[in-house]
Amino acid sequence: MSDWEPAMREALILAEAAQADADVPVGAVICDPQGVVIGRGRNTRERDGDPTGHAEIVAIREAAQARGEWRLEGCTLVVTLEPCTMCAGAIVASRIERLVFGAFDDKAGAVGSLWDVVRDRRLNHRPEVLTGVLVEESAALLRRFFDGHRST
Repeated sequence: MSDWEPAMREALILAEAAQADADVPVGAVICDPQGVVIGRGRNTRERDGDPTGHAEIVAIREAAQARGEWRLEGCTLVVTLEPCTMCAGAIVASRIERLVFGAFDDKAGAVGSLWDVVRDRRLNHRPEVLTGVLVEESAALLRRFFDGHRST
């Protein structure tokens, strides 16, 4: 079992809540250096009509507010789906130390699938990246969501 499985399970619960709002089921949590969750997020684009309402952005905002600063040094972002370019940029900008994600996103992923923003050597910060934590659970949730949308 990965050390990050409990956090990923919490992110999966958040992803299910996003799905209940008819949004793509993606959830994220941010843990401080001691492993305490200081930020939670789920996709809220549909609910809020906000194109920046991605789970990672919501979690980053909450964690920054909890810390009282924008730098999230020492923190780990755990998310059910590989971040897109916007979210990858926010991860770099917020100085998150570690990114853990479940499923890869072959259509919009910016952490290895289409691009690799977070490990670009030209940037001033590059978080550690860990993949494959509860990947099957993350991928299955997304598959069920999109299968349901394609049949309607």
